[in-house]
This record gives sequence, structure tokens and C-alpha cells, in this order.
Amino acid sequence: MPSGEMKAVMKMKPGEGAELKMLPIPAPGAQEVLVKVHVTSICGSDLHVYKWNKWAEQNVHPPQIMGHELAGEVVECGPGIQHLQVGDFISAETHLHCGFCKQCRTGNSHICKQMKILGVHTNGAFAEYVVIPEKVAWKNHPSIPHEYASVQEPLGNAIDTVLNEDVAGKMVAIIGAGPVGILAAGVAKVSGATDIFITDINDYRLDIARQMGATKILNPQKQDVVREVLDATDGDGVDVVLEMSGNETALIQGCQMLTRGGRLSLLGVFDGNVNIDLNNLIIFKGIRVYGVTGREMFSTWYKAANFLRSKTLDLAPAITHKFKLEEFEKGFELMKTGMCGKIILTVT
Repeated sequence: MPSGEMKAVMKMKPGEGAELKMLPIPAPGAQEVLVKVHVTSICGSDLHVYKWNKWAEQNVHPPQIMGHELAGEVVECGPGIQHLQVGDFISAETHLHCGFCKQCRTGNSHICKQMKILGVHTNGAFAEYVVIPEKVAWKNHPSIPHEYASVQEPLGNAIDTVLNEDVAGKMVAIIGAGPVGILAAGVAKVSGATDIFITDINDYRLDIARQMGATKILNPQKQDVVREVLDATDGDGVDVVLEMSGNETALIQGCQMLTRGGRLSLLGVFDGNVNIDLNNLIIFKGIRVYGVTGREMFSTWYKAANFLRSKTLDLAPAITHKFKLEEFEKGFELMKTGMCGKIILTVT
């Protein structure tokens, strides 16, 4: 049983920033395990907490340890553990679901009514140790690199968004080349999409998306992205649009480039209400719309693990920077610039 203190990145108070603190190593309770974190990665929601936007104000209650994407080793099991043992190499599903509401009992635990999120509503993984419930632990295949294992959580976001429906033999447009949009390009490629358009105003990230499998990169500040897509598809538009940006103008462009009878999957989170011509862009075009929150539990994890274990999907281009946990501020400041893909924090 580990004892003593650990390093942890904490949101100490409202406002921008975070601090590195020394805290007692927590002990696991019933049906919980203590995990020694080897690698963790920074998510866009972590940046929201760091910058302290309106969403963070409503969801996070400092002081609290940040972070939720991780790969590590079980070092202690609390009472009642049935499926894990000390030494297991795990990651974590960050949806802490109740297991008893209607959604949980009907196969929709990712939208649990009582949902809490690791590192948002509870102490998280930007630390040397973290306690998680056994029910959200994911045992990793030993062949998967720790860095890739820590990215399975956001990779699940991409998988869920891309694969709401089959994309094999279809033309796909991704709106937004943030880290999840970049991962989505890779997922679409290995899932059989024939043409993968991706739009963003960040040329650095567009280039990463190209490396991940995007066949056409488009910058709306330099091109008429709707016209480019329509010209490339003989005026029909793409079969699938994946909205990753959370930008109203970009969403409208995505709808304009989507073929009649196509599919629109929405993962991007918008700052407020969106003004869109539902009649002409959705209803009269017969568009199927999916709202995506997080990832399905645990079907996307099986897909992510198979993609990585088989080396079908290579995440190397998407992981652009690595820092030590103590250098977390460098990671967050770099994320502010947008000149990065996924950023890894090494803990041990």
C-alpha cells in the first residue's frame, strides 16, 4: 500500500491557472482501485477548467485535482474488487455513472442522469495516484504504448462520432481540426471512408489531420469551403458531416456541404444558442442528426483497443508534445496557441 505524499495539479480557486501541490496519497474505498499514473494527456475540457470559462464555473468546485485521460497501474484494491488485481495496466472511462437510472438500465449509461466526470466533478488524474471505481476501469492490452492508452478516452469520442453509422465507401467532412477532429480523420480513414475533407482555420492542425488520413484540407479563411466540397463531389455534397468545432458559422457550412439524405453528427459544444435554418438545411434535406456526448460505454473502448492493438490506427502524428507533470503550465499555454495536437504529461 503506497503511503506518504504525491504531486498533483490542482485547481485551487476560481480564475485562470492551476497549481502543483503535494497531497496525501488517497486510499481506495469499496469497489475502488488506487492507480499509479504513468501517463496522462490534456483534454480541451481541461483547458476550459484551466482558463475558467462559464462551463468550468458551473461544473468544477475548487479545490480539486484536474485531469481525466490516463494510463497507469493498479497498485491497491479496495474491498469488493472482483475483476482487477495489483499490477493490471489500465485506463479509465471518465463517465462515472450511477448504474440505476433509466438510461443506465437501458444501455445508455453514457448519458446517465446522475453523471459525474472524473477530474471535473471528482479529483482527477493529473497526479501521481488516482482512485477510480472498478466499474470504469479499462484493462489495456500490454502491447499498447502507455501514451496511446492514455488517449483512448478522446479517441472514443472520435470513434463514437465517426461510427454512429457505417462510413465505408462514403465521403466524409470533418468540421474542426482540434485534437478530436484530428483523431476522427484517422478513424474515418481506417473505417473505409473514401474521401475525408477537414476544415479549420489552423493550418498547423490541418497538416496533422492530413498525416492522420484526411484527403483534402480546407481553411475557410482562405477558401470557400462549401464550394470546394460541392465541386469535388459533383455538386452532391458529402455523405457524412462530423461537427467538431462548436462554431455556428462552421456548423452552417457543414450542413450546406452535406448531401440530401445525409448524416450529421454533432460533437462540438457551442457557447450558446445556435441560429440555423432548420427547414432548408435539415428538414427538407432529410438529414439524420446525432448528438454525441462523450462515448458509448463500453463499445467504443473495444473498438479503440482493437484499432491500437492491431496497429491499424497509428496515433503518432496526433501526439505532438510531451511534458513532465511538473511542466503542466507549458502544456496549457501551448494549447492556448492551438499549435499542437494531443499533449502528453509524463508522471513516472
